[in-house]
Amino acid sequence: MNMLKGKVEKTGNQGRLTVKVGTRVYSVGTDLKREAFNKGCFVVSEDGSKWSLGESITRKTIPSITQSPEHTQMMNFIHSSYDLKPKGLIMNELKWKYLVRSAVRGKNILMTGPSGCGKTMAAKALVRSLKRPDFYFNMGATQDPRSTLIGNTHFNKEEGTYFSSSLFVKAIQTPNAIILLDEVSRAHPDAWNILMPVLDYGQRYLRLDEKNDQETINVAEGVTFVGTANIGNEYTSTRTMDKALMDRFMIVEMDVLDKEKEYDLLTYLFPIVEQKNLESLAEIAHLTRVESKSETARLNSGISTRASVEMAGLLYDGFKIEEAAEVLIYPNYSEAGGLESERTFVKQLVQKFIDDGTTTGEELFNEQELNESLTS
Repeated sequence: MNMLKGKVEKTGNQGRLTVKVGTRVYSVGTDLKREAFNKGCFVVSEDGSKWSLGESITRKTIPSITQSPEHTQMMNFIHSSYDLKPKGLIMNELKWKYLVRSAVRGKNILMTGPSGCGKTMAAKALVRSLKRPDFYFNMGATQDPRSTLIGNTHFNKEEGTYFSSSLFVKAIQTPNAIILLDEVSRAHPDAWNILMPVLDYGQRYLRLDEKNDQETINVAEGVTFVGTANIGNEYTSTRTMDKALMDRFMIVEMDVLDKEKEYDLLTYLFPIVEQKNLESLAEIAHLTRVESKSETARLNSGISTRASVEMAGLLYDGFKIEEAAEVLIYPNYSEAGGLESERTFVKQLVQKFIDDGTTTGEELFNEQELNESLTS
């Protein structure tokens, strides 16, 4: 005789427990039914009169997805990659890992931030960290986008008219290459139009319109494009980037360094320069940035980290703070307005630090002005 195997189910509005074998309902003790239901087990009987707890019910489960060894290796590399970041690049761990992950995954990356904040440095550090083939194109200096990105048609007596492809064509056909498009926000709109299908994940091709057969070149496997862009009203030579072009990039926003991080960078790069002088440089840069962000700003822009590093380099070579400011800082600020000009304001600020590398006299900013600037 076959063993009867019943399943306990809830029925009706009261949630009543019943035991069914096929379509037939059997009478089973309440305690046993509750135990079987709670444990997810069958109830079994030889003849339907005496029941006992049976085996566990095998429920359908979603098969687990195991992680491939390649994916595990990639994850380990990404999450340990902060050790590869050069000390001279001040960039927080999350953004660096996101940058590396985007490159490893073959994403298009756009580094944004104010001029001199380290965008190009971060892109070049990425190249060195990944040890991949790399190509550099200064899009802001490109006068003829078609020649730079596609190529030129030439003529000589022996060959007649012939097409010579650009370095960019070679770059996009190089597997796993990292292609740096520096200052893409300054590029000519024609360059953006050419780049559109190249950067589009659904297309990834470049049409050589200048060539007789108008050959189409596919972007090689693993190629990563890294662009840099200065975005803001203070950059008069930049163009408002097309939204469709922006959407083809993963944005990595570089941070403007605060006073402490600026000082840490300067002391790392120039450890033998007097500490108080480097503190002064970091403070001067910080105050100009605070002022440029205030509601009543007397400066259009602050001193960049690049300029701070250059000033520290002059101090390293024996120049004084006032001399470094004279050649590096003042020329960036207008004299228009006389005593109310940006240049006069910056000179007054620097003057507080030039006697012996420490602040003297009245504070140029009172505490309320600083707080308002920082929160604006």
